[in-house]
Amino acid sequence: MPSKKKEEEKKIPLGRPGNSLKSGIVGLANVGKSTLFQAITRCSLGNPANFPYATIDPEEARVIVPDARYDWLCEQYNPKSRVPANLTVYDIAGLTRGASTGAGLGNAFLSHIRAVDAIFQVVRCFDDAEIIHVEGDVDPIRDLDIIADELRIKDIEFVEKALENSKKQTRRGGQSLEMKKAKEEEATIEKILALLQSGKDVRKEHWSPKEIEVINPLFLLTAKPVVFLVNLSEKDYIRQKNKNLAKIAEWVKEHAPGDPIIPLSVAFESRLTQFDTDAEAEEECKKLGTKSALPKVITTMRSALELMSFFTVGSDEVRQWTIRKDTKAPQAAGVIHGDFEKTFIQALVYNYDILKELGTEAEVKAKGKVRTEGKGYICQDGDILLIKAGAAKA
Repeated sequence: MPSKKKEEEKKIPLGRPGNSLKSGIVGLANVGKSTLFQAITRCSLGNPANFPYATIDPEEARVIVPDARYDWLCEQYNPKSRVPANLTVYDIAGLTRGASTGAGLGNAFLSHIRAVDAIFQVVRCFDDAEIIHVEGDVDPIRDLDIIADELRIKDIEFVEKALENSKKQTRRGGQSLEMKKAKEEEATIEKILALLQSGKDVRKEHWSPKEIEVINPLFLLTAKPVVFLVNLSEKDYIRQKNKNLAKIAEWVKEHAPGDPIIPLSVAFESRLTQFDTDAEAEEECKKLGTKSALPKVITTMRSALELMSFFTVGSDEVRQWTIRKDTKAPQAAGVIHGDFEKTFIQALVYNYDILKELGTEAEVKAKGKVRTEGKGYICQDGDILLIKAGAAKA
């Protein structure tokens, strides 16, 4: 009984249910977004310009998800083909105060955020006279307030339009099932509007499955998961000290409780990319007594998106597949090939941890650790699957 209660209390994730989700790097102008994008994706956009709106169209790249399990499996099987998991990242133009009413790149910027599934919010905590701050000085709490307000104001605009459209339908009245559903949706939209007007974000509220069906098509900005990236100077990052860190933690605790905060130095990450090899970059980190924050940035966002991995292994290929948490075996099979979901019969399953402990696939089989699972099986992070499916209908 207790487990059932716990299951009922579990928060249902907002957003579209997919395994190919996108994250956007967001923040005020000149906080280090484009430089971070270059460092995290190892690709060049040219020199990021020292003026607002250097990035006008969102740039897109796929980032390999660092995972020691995948590396170990590749070592074990030495496959001809190796396919790691990846995360799609967008660099989005800088926000300014008044963007919700069209200031700066305003509406274009906000529409680009609507198109992503989660937000890396970069907060500037470094002083540099050569890199102007759009607000005139470095004040991360003010910057956090500006972005929170602009996203919420735009969401209020979206929701007010949705409410207006809903009322056009419900004014007709009637007792049909369709009208009953329309009135329930209208009540949810009114609830969302009241929440936003009270200064809260949609993602911080507990919603029922029916309410989530109404929320998701609105693509609200404040419904998206957020990871706060605190951009420090290289010196402050190495010593893990900055006068603003405690203030930012307090702000997040009050306004966005539970959202991850990751201190990093974009300047340092950018410098690491200049080394010819990863080994040289690692040597530089050892010398300074620190490490790159980017692996943590990528894995934290993946977790915020409720994503996890399963693997398929063999001498031909080791591949890491991405699925949403609580995905059942047929849907996981469908990620490999659409027909597999329709014709799914069963899956042979064992977890990476068992393989690592026992050393070889033969030993896993010998110890009877391979399970046969059916359509109701919910995949676990790190599962190794062999899918059995029937022939697809012509």
